[in-house]
Amino acid sequence: MTVRLSPQAALYGDERPLPALPPCVHYAGSERFIAKALELQRAKGPAFDVAGDCEDGAPIGGEIAHARMIAGLIQSEANAHGRFGARIHDVRHAAWHSDLEILVGEAGDRIAFLTLPKAETAVDVERTLEALANHAARRGLGRSIPLSVLIETPSAVHDAWRIAALPGIVSLDFGTLDFVSAHHGAIPLAAMESPGQFDHGLVRRAKAEVAAAALAHAIVPAHGVTRALDDPEAVYADACRARDELGFLRMWSIHPSQIEPIIRAFAPNAAEVEEAAAVLVAAQAVDWAPLRVAGKLHDRASYRYCWSVLQRARAAGAPMPSSAASFFEPDRAAA
Repeated sequence: MTVRLSPQAALYGDERPLPALPPCVHYAGSERFIAKALELQRAKGPAFDVAGDCEDGAPIGGEIAHARMIAGLIQSEANAHGRFGARIHDVRHAAWHSDLEILVGEAGDRIAFLTLPKAETAVDVERTLEALANHAARRGLGRSIPLSVLIETPSAVHDAWRIAALPGIVSLDFGTLDFVSAHHGAIPLAAMESPGQFDHGLVRRAKAEVAAAALAHAIVPAHGVTRALDDPEAVYADACRARDELGFLRMWSIHPSQIEPIIRAFAPNAAEVEEAAAVLVAAQAVDWAPLRVAGKLHDRASYRYCWSVLQRARAAGAPMPSSAASFFEPDRAAA
């Protein structure tokens, strides 16, 4: 029996792999809406993440009770797939400390990620990472909790490359609405939604910078919200533009009707998946040397692209050809 290398081992070796995050993260604040999202996730599978919102979702004065409610749901049977995270308050808010203490202390073993909003500089993120590590150590956790960082001000965009380089970051998330608002009227309100959010020069430049910084450091760039709550096709169109024009690999949802079009936009189509699987199977058979498939040259560059197609398909819960199943079992030798 000849043992052949998996795509990850053959094409990347010891390089840091891109985190395997679902293409959609759904944010909800109230207990009722979070429970509804978790019920939908149980039915559809882990093709999208759920995030409990301790920032905008918490009533003023009720931040501690709100964080405990989210921690309880994370630990409950409702969190069937283990893909439930939370957005905490920013580092300048009094509830930032209690959010971390409660979420890590009461649900640190099951929380999928934390999202830090309103980070102005890499120093804000470093402070959060240090506090997160300290809380995890006190809790005796045998894991690091991934941190998503919400980039939503000009200064945060300026520091995006330094933030992306920090260990423990899993994604950079771009907050369009707050970014526009932070410009004191220099960017028109129309840039908070399409087509302005993709066509206005300052917004487009910022999104491209955030996506480039994330991808250069092997973390996931996540696009912000679409304000259309009753138009799934508008959400789909926005997700396609975010993916195709700016390189985003994940997007926020703020209404259950937005989840399906986001997943649909970011998932490769069936033909792409079939072609990618066929190319990788053939490449593995020749120990990843260059080869010709359907009249086209393929080498490590196209192999890497094909592998990313299969990874995206898997994260979105798309059907996978049986020929590619062993690629996702790294401990199983392929003969």
